[in-house]
Amino acid sequence: MDQATRVFWAKGFASTSTDDLLSAMNIGRQSMYNAFGDKRSLYMEVVRTYQQKMLAIHLTRLNGEVSALSGIRALLWGLAPSNAAERALGCLGVGAVGEFGTTDEELLQLAHSVSRSLSKRIAERIAEGQAQREIAADIDRNDAAAFILTTMSGLQLAARAGATMQQLHKQAEFVVSRLQAI
Repeated sequence: MDQATRVFWAKGFASTSTDDLLSAMNIGRQSMYNAFGDKRSLYMEVVRTYQQKMLAIHLTRLNGEVSALSGIRALLWGLAPSNAAERALGCLGVGAVGEFGTTDEELLQLAHSVSRSLSKRIAERIAEGQAQREIAADIDRNDAAAFILTTMSGLQLAARAGATMQQLHKQAEFVVSRLQAI
């Protein structure tokens, strides 16, 4: 699965051939079909596993700080790994939505489920920050959470397009600074 994930992550669904997968996974064609069904079934399993893992990582970063603002900063900064090759992959989930848009209902539902979970917790952290008077009281927490999710997608696309860690951190800081109470 890890090898299949790397191939799909780097190339996307359409550009990944069955032969690419067989070579990366070091298995025969029949073994792949027996274990995973077809290429799409394997892709869905890869995306589902990736999304669950990334949601857990995002929530850990978001919740790992006492300060809500620091948690949001950690969430955004975490999208810019120091390893350039890893950073250049961007996000498999964002790539999947970019590749399929609204044409694959199952994939879209998975993306929406992850977004709802993360958005809910971001909104809760914003409310905590407002109660601590570190986040501006007049910010609508649901609108801000939606903006942060959109920013996350943008940062991951920028990373895929070659943005440096420093550039991504600068954009993350811009968002965090706009949430701060004055």
